[in-house]
Formats: sequence, C-alpha cells, structure tokens
Amino acid sequence: MSGASGALAQRIRAVFAGAGELAEGDRVVVAFSGGLDSTALLHALRFGGSTPPTDVVAAHFDHGMREGSRADADWVVGLCRAWGVELRVGTAEGALATEEEARRARYEFLEAVRLRVGARLVLTAHHADDQAETVLFRLLRGTGPLGMAGIPVLRDPGILRPLLDVWREDLEEYARTVGLSWREDPTNESRRHARNVLRRSVIPEVERDVAPGARRALHRLAELAREDEAGWNSLLPEMLDSLDAHRDGDGRLSVDHGRLAAFHPAVRARLIRALAERVGLGLDASATRRAVDFVEAASSGASIDLRRSVILGRDLDRVVLGAPHEATPQVPLVIPDVGPGSGEAILAGDTVHVSWGCADLPGVGGRRFDPEALRFPLMVRSRGPGDRIRLPGGTKKVKKLLLERRIPVSQRDRVALIVDAEGDVLWIPGVAGADLPPLRVEGALRIGVR
Repeated sequence: MSGASGALAQRIRAVFAGAGELAEGDRVVVAFSGGLDSTALLHALRFGGSTPPTDVVAAHFDHGMREGSRADADWVVGLCRAWGVELRVGTAEGALATEEEARRARYEFLEAVRLRVGARLVLTAHHADDQAETVLFRLLRGTGPLGMAGIPVLRDPGILRPLLDVWREDLEEYARTVGLSWREDPTNESRRHARNVLRRSVIPEVERDVAPGARRALHRLAELAREDEAGWNSLLPEMLDSLDAHRDGDGRLSVDHGRLAAFHPAVRARLIRALAERVGLGLDASATRRAVDFVEAASSGASIDLRRSVILGRDLDRVVLGAPHEATPQVPLVIPDVGPGSGEAILAGDTVHVSWGCADLPGVGGRRFDPEALRFPLMVRSRGPGDRIRLPGGTKKVKKLLLERRIPVSQRDRVALIVDAEGDVLWIPGVAGADLPPLRVEGALRIGVR
C-alpha cells in the first residue's frame, strides 16, 4: 500500500475505533455517488488492508434531478462490478423539487438499505472542506453554539462520516496515487446553490484577502464547539436529575418549577431542550426563548404551545411538557329528588359513585342537607366556567378554591361538584361545603360520593 493510501486508511481506522464496537467483518453501507469523495472512501475500505470493516455494501441513489444522472448510475454499477463490491441502487419515485427533498429521499433510501442488508452503519464521504463550508454557512445565518459544531462524525440512526478530518486535496492526492477516476457533478459549478458560492468564491477570496487559514480556522471552530457541547452533555444528566422529573400516565413530563427557574436562563435553555427531546420534540431558537421566558414568569394554570401540538404549562409547583390533555368523557348525574337512589357520574373519564336518600345509607358517609332548603334536581358534575361556592367569608370562585387547595390542573376536572337546579354549588367533596342554613337533623338528605 502506498503512503497516501495507507495514510487515508489509517485515518478511517481511527474513526472506526471511535465509533465503538465496530470490528473486522462488520457490515457497513457506503453512500456512493461516484464523485471523488465517495469513490476514494469506497476504494480505501475495499482495498485498505486491515481497515475494518471488510464487508462493504455500496448504495447509490439517483435523484433524477439533472441530465446525466442515469449515466452516473450506470458508471457506478460498472465500477462496483469491477471492484467486487455489492451494490444497491435506488431511484426517486417522484420529482424532487428542492435540495432538502433530495437529501431526505437519499437518507431514507440509505437507512432502508442499511436495515435490509443488516449493516451497522451508513458511511458518507463528507470531508473537512464540507465541514468548513457548513460552519460558515450556519454562521452567516446566525446559528448558535450547537450549529457551530457543524456536521457530526456520528449521528442516529447510524450515520458515520469517517473523512471529516480529511481535506479535499488529500483525497485528490489519494486518487492520483492509486489511479482512481470518478464522475463530476456539473451542478457543483452552479452559483444557484449557496454552498457552491461559498466553496468557489467566498472562501477562496477570504483566504486570499483576509485570513489565509480561514478553512482550517472554521474546521477548528467546529471542533471547539463540539468539545463545548460534549462538556455540556457531561453535566446535563446530573442537572436533569436535580429537577425531580416524573411522567404521568399520558407520557407528559413534569419537573420542579422552582429548581428549573433557579438556573441561569442560558442553562435553563439547555435543560428545556433536553427535556423536550425526552418527549420527542426538537425546539428551535424561537421556541426555546419562549419556553425560557415562560418558566420565569408563568403562574399556575398558564400554558403555551411550542411545536407539533406540544404544550409547556405551569401546574402549581410543577412545569409540565407534553401533549395537551385530550377531551375526556363528562357524563353528569342527576339527583331528581330525595330518593333514595344511586348512580354514577363520569368526570374526565373517572367514574364517581353516588348514593342518596333520607334513610340511613349503609357504608356511605358523605354530607347531610335539609331537603326543604334544596332546589331539585341536583346534579353531580365537574367544574364549569363561572362556578362559585358560598363560604362563611363570602363567595369564592371554584377555580381559585381548587388552586388554593393545591389541586393540580390535570386533576381539577376530576373533582365532583354537587350543584342545585340554579347552578349554585352546594358541596365539593373532599374540598369544601357551601355555607347553608342550619340543618334539621330529622329527615335530612344524605349524599355519599366515592
């Protein structure tokens, strides 16, 4: 093996070692476009001696977005046949209008191939110049620290970029040394794409007139940002554990409000993004800012929409993140007269058993009322807008009373209210009873709720 080819294989070996648990003989898929970068990568893996893995499958996706793409696919088929490399070819099912659509379709194809052939990883040929261009592109668009980390070496669901520390000129030297040929994509020359402008004009001019080492400085900036991110990630588990996180039966995640609000806003932003990831939500900068401000100022019962039907809410001393509560069955129960009788009300999906009558009700506690002072029919239901209850000190909103009794928002629709025919609240079992006229013990109506 020549010096250039050996050096490239050695670099790839180091990346494989960092990926963990990838051993000789493990199968990988190489995203193979036929261009210089992927051709050099495939060659190094196929003919790189002891470089793991030895079992390589190439995958070529024809986007069908330009003339000549079919000829590229035919060339790829011939090269893989000559090199003895298994090849899977895919073609876009419909017209792809944008680069983002093309990227999504390509990665979906690559993941499908990985699963079909039982491979551990998909390898792409992104190199150091791609990294520098990505960092500059994101900086010009106002990215944050995470964006400055650029292209990750390894990301889910198994994408590995073993050439991110290899410059294009190194790949060109490798190709000359081993005698490779490759296909040139004419769209790489088009100034319609922002990346091409950065690659062909902006970076060369900056290196010529402003900073001779601009490419390497941008690449180094990505390394520093990744190190910073790794440092944060090493601290996040302990900080998240300090928030006393719990999930409810519907998958919503709640944490201690006071502990979360006590963190510096920048740290709080990191924690909120990490919590959002636990419920399957990625937050952009705008949503993160709104979430940070909400935790700072929101009162209990308030909530905001984040993204994709996910809400962030304050429930007493907890911050709740997850899907909003779905409408649940509410079936009130009517007590037509002094009874006796029994029945069930359904409040927010919970069944409430009710018994009533003027005679003793075995096994039923509850509350006694003067039947002559009641306006029938009575009703057992959940709270409603404007509900108030008369207490010794005056009337009070039921909403405020439940808040004062520290009943979580998620449980308030499960609290039973006994109301009369005029809608006046007579009793909230387990919470409070209305201030009613003195009770005549003889002939009292007893209502039991459980």
